[in-house]
Formats: sequence, C-alpha cells, structure tokens
Amino acid sequence: MSRTLVKTVAVLAVAFLSTACNPILRTHGYVPTVKNKPQEVNPETDTKATVLARLGNPSVKSTFEEDIEDDTWFYMNSVRERYAYLRPQISDRNITAITFNEDGQVTKVSEYGIEDGRYVNYVDRKTPTRGRQLSVLEQVFGTIGRLPTSQLGGNQPVPGGGGGPGGG
Repeated sequence: MSRTLVKTVAVLAVAFLSTACNPILRTHGYVPTVKNKPQEVNPETDTKATVLARLGNPSVKSTFEEDIEDDTWFYMNSVRERYAYLRPQISDRNITAITFNEDGQVTKVSEYGIEDGRYVNYVDRKTPTRGRQLSVLEQVFGTIGRLPTSQLGGNQPVPGGGGGPGGG
C-alpha cells in the first residue's frame, strides 16, 4: 500500500473512534430563550399574567391551589447524555420555582440544580392478600363440578353470554 493510503486510513480510523466517544445530548422540558429566562422574573413587578406572557405555560403547577395561600409554578429543564449503548445519564438539571400570593403577585423565585436532587429508595415489598394462595392447577380445575348442569344445556341463557344455543 502506498504511504498516503495508509495515512488516510489511519486518519479515518482515528476520526471514527473519536466520534464514537462523543455523547448524544437530549434536552427535555422547558427550553428558555436568550431573552426570556425564568430566573429573570422580578418579584417586585411581575404577576401571573406577565410571567405567563413572557415564559408561557409552566412545566408543572403546584397542586391543591385552593387550599394553600401560595401557588407555585415550576419551569424544569434537563439534559441527558447517552454514550453508545450505555444507559442515559442526566448531566444537567435546572428547576425554577416561581411562587405567587393569592393576588397573583410573584413573591419568590427559587432555583434548584442537579446537586439539590435526592435519590429515593423504593421499597420492594408486596402487600399480603387475605385468603389462601391457589396454584395454577387449583385455579383451572377448581371450577369443575361447581356449575349446575341444568344451566349448561337447553335454551336457558348462560351467565356471561356465550355464543351457543340459548347464549343470548
């Protein structure tokens, strides 16, 4: 092989291997524009109407708005990285919480990042049920002998329909 062909193959191999290590980035949630960032909401001048006009609908609103004094809107954004076949990992998360009073005036703007998150351990327990556990065979053969034979034949309707004679 010629020297230039070897160099070309080497350069292509290095380029291919280096691109295989680059992550695929995906942004999820609210994507702020350069002009309108949730962090720039001013508690002294902004209201629900101005926040809605400037930022649009929030990602999530607080629940039970009628039962509490404060109403909070959350604007959430996260970036996930994925390397080849590996499970995606969240590399960045921004949550902006905008709290309103009952008059619709902004009272507080809070920012949370990925460092503020907490892992939640799920409990893998099963709730016991009453009664005894039936095996598969007991479930299949348990109904034999329980149906009255007078309802299986003739022109009387069978419970649950049925498509046969008298199955209506």
